[in-house]
Amino acid sequence: MRFMASYDFMETMRTSNQWVGATAQAFASTPAFSAFPNPALNWIAAWGEVTERSCKRMTTKPDWDIDSLTCQDGRDHVVEIEPKITGPFCDLIHFNVVGREDKKRKILLIAPMSGHYATLLRSTVKSLIPDCEVFVTDWHNARDIPISEGNFDIEDYTLQLVEYLRALEPDTHVIAVCQPVPLALAAIAYLAEEDPKAQPRSLTLMAGPVDPDANPTDITDFGSRIQMEQLEHTMIQRVGSKYRGAGRKVYPGLLQLTSFISMNAEKHSKAFTDQILKIAQGKASDQDKHNKFYDEYLAVMDMTAEFYLSTVERIFKNREIAKNKFVIKGKLVDFSKIKDVAIKIVEGGRDDISAPGQCLAALDLCSGLQESKKAYYLEPEAGHYGIFAGKSWHNKIRPVVLDFIDTNT
Repeated sequence: MRFMASYDFMETMRTSNQWVGATAQAFASTPAFSAFPNPALNWIAAWGEVTERSCKRMTTKPDWDIDSLTCQDGRDHVVEIEPKITGPFCDLIHFNVVGREDKKRKILLIAPMSGHYATLLRSTVKSLIPDCEVFVTDWHNARDIPISEGNFDIEDYTLQLVEYLRALEPDTHVIAVCQPVPLALAAIAYLAEEDPKAQPRSLTLMAGPVDPDANPTDITDFGSRIQMEQLEHTMIQRVGSKYRGAGRKVYPGLLQLTSFISMNAEKHSKAFTDQILKIAQGKASDQDKHNKFYDEYLAVMDMTAEFYLSTVERIFKNREIAKNKFVIKGKLVDFSKIKDVAIKIVEGGRDDISAPGQCLAALDLCSGLQESKKAYYLEPEAGHYGIFAGKSWHNKIRPVVLDFIDTNT
């Protein structure tokens, strides 16, 4: 599998299906056919529209779609996305509300690098901007990063977070969502020994696999079952000649998407079938619920091979974070050294990816932290996505998190 031809073949299949969809839609929508109405043509056009749109958005980074904000002065203020720190693998961006006084709450929102773009947290960002200065880790698609930029594994990821925390100064509050949770905790522990003054005021960890074995799910248990040689052979490819990162070893976004969809194949199949029916009946719209969800869900990015493999081996198989044996550049990171950063854990009762207990394990690791600086919140009705973007986040979790931040400001 580790050949550029494999990557190019996969990309060829995507573009071919996109072309077939567009062709079917154009053919079935030919005005001349209107003289002979036929329901089958409506179905063909609808199928083509769904197929073309689905394949097209798989390699397109979604827009943040945050252009303005109505503030307390009653005026609409432009929101500018400003890069604070740029780099080959990630940019630290700031959502600057032009003309508004800086908010006291300064939040570093650490987005996952697990297949989707940081825009997956669009809803989270929109809900925080009115009350906070929001900074986000905007991870780059590995296919667009030249080989000359070197490798990027979980140690590099953690040190990247350390760099951002140093740049943002100690009045920062960190929120880590899903995949980066254990590495965000490691970054704080690293700073506790190396640069205590750069530690943030608080750390909120949401639905992440600190200890995957605390309450295993099908996804987190995958790492303990598979052999690393098998994983590398079947999942790793070299970026094809079309992109700037040609030759770089990656875990392709399209392979990840296949895995995502296969976990709930029946549900996704029904969603697309229903959408085709709605289009054929003239009941769908460009911005309906289906398109809003799948425009984001289908937009996937490649991860560097070394990041993906080291995550599986060190976080899930060896459980280095859970066992307090995580090493960065030869130095052991000791979580008991965290003594000044308040930590809150947020989990969802219906989370089938990082089940309750996996994230909670962080509090036991931080044995040097006073109990008064530890907090836990379980939202019984929240699934994984709902923890940071659904009704549970907006109505219940967000207020709790902001109260925690204010308490530790």
